[in-house]
Amino acid sequence: MSSLTHSLLTTTIFSVLTIFLHPSNAQLSSTFYSTTCPNVSSIVRGVIQQALQSDARIAASLIRLHFHDCFVNGCDGSLLLDQGGNITLSEKNAAPNNNSARGFNVVDNIKTSLENSCPGVVSCADILALAAEASVSLGGGPSWTVLLGRRDGLIANQSGANTSIPAPTETLANVTAKFAAVGLNITDLVALSGAHTFGRAQCRFFNQRLFNFSGTGSPDPTLNSSYLATLQQNCPQNGSGNTLNNLDPSSPDTFDNNYFQNLLNNQGLLQTDQELFSTNGSATISIVNNFANNQTAFFQAFAQSMINMGNISPLTGSQGEIRLDCKKVNGS
Repeated sequence: MSSLTHSLLTTTIFSVLTIFLHPSNAQLSSTFYSTTCPNVSSIVRGVIQQALQSDARIAASLIRLHFHDCFVNGCDGSLLLDQGGNITLSEKNAAPNNNSARGFNVVDNIKTSLENSCPGVVSCADILALAAEASVSLGGGPSWTVLLGRRDGLIANQSGANTSIPAPTETLANVTAKFAAVGLNITDLVALSGAHTFGRAQCRFFNQRLFNFSGTGSPDPTLNSSYLATLQQNCPQNGSGNTLNNLDPSSPDTFDNNYFQNLLNNQGLLQTDQELFSTNGSATISIVNNFANNQTAFFQAFAQSMINMGNISPLTGSQGEIRLDCKKVNGS
């Protein structure tokens, strides 16, 4: 074999490996819509700004849609599909989403605005990625360059939603494994958990901590006692599991690093929040300390981890489709 042939072969193998290891970076692009829909980002941002006028929660709700979409079949907009036609089981009805995931109407409003400006061009999967960035930025958090070019999936995966999305009552080991399964590490886990710096959670997602934690007959010992008393008042034992509570009581609608300062004070709302700091010997503790002391470090890590999450198994090229209505597959 000539040295030229050998070096070409080596280069080809290296390229194939690079594409295999980082499939999305090669295909998603920050300029994907620069000629076909140049105002896409400002259109998305404008609709969300409007929605925030009447719903302070919407920014947190929209970022959660992107998260719950990407963890199931990759970032393909599958979460948005309603039951009907070939979609026999919608991800919307999976346990992590049912009576909990929200903001679908705002996604539809964004889609309508984009169809008016650039018909048939922008995917629903990309709308979720753009909406997440705009939501964080409008909440006072970092901005980042969103990579684009995802296409929309043709199927939903309800069972995948039930098993792949981390539950708020899981151990840190389980949550870490679910992040690792989609290629995200513990820095991504801690940074992305920081999205709980805004938004709300229903009592049913954490009331197991308040009275009888893990069958002990006592509250979760990692809960600050005065915070515990407040939560027990908001979420009495036989009360409504749907009552809303601020994930970050200190600045409930602002994207900042107070979430991590709350963890240092044993004021994480969800079990999965507080475990990041209170699990003995965990590698997450030093990351929490860093983010609590350095908001810039948190913002930089969060932006990178959002890009990493947005890179989970996208459909590109001729895969999938560009849905005309985010709620249903074209032609159904």
